[in-house]
Amino acid sequence: MEVFIKQVDGLSFLGKADSNHWVPIDGPKSFAGHEAASRPMELLLIALGSCTASDIASILQKKRISLTAFSVQCRAQRAEQHPKVFTKIHLLFQFKGEHILEDAIKQAIELSQNKYCPIAAMLKETVPITYDYEIQSS
Repeated sequence: MEVFIKQVDGLSFLGKADSNHWVPIDGPKSFAGHEAASRPMELLLIALGSCTASDIASILQKKRISLTAFSVQCRAQRAEQHPKVFTKIHLLFQFKGEHILEDAIKQAIELSQNKYCPIAAMLKETVPITYDYEIQSS
């Protein structure tokens, strides 16, 4: 995998990877940014959430579990001092649908977190990742 990042202005950048899609990245105005796009640490959490969500959706689809809604909320705490790394990450998986089997949900989350999601695998080497889930009927 290869990524190309180019500066637009100040802390405003565009990034592109092998999929050939541009992603805007920006920073705060106080550091010459324009506050017009996600910041790098936000993108890291978005990457974690979307990676594990993709795994879970795929696993549940294979199990023929039909969802009417599915979301992941990612919350992270950061260190006070630079480099202000994440010190804790918590994921909240929310599922909505009829006849959702709780065991299938638990298994899908566990498989994603412990086997399939490479972003979770990398991050949990340096930061604790916890999670909860909620199941609502439609």
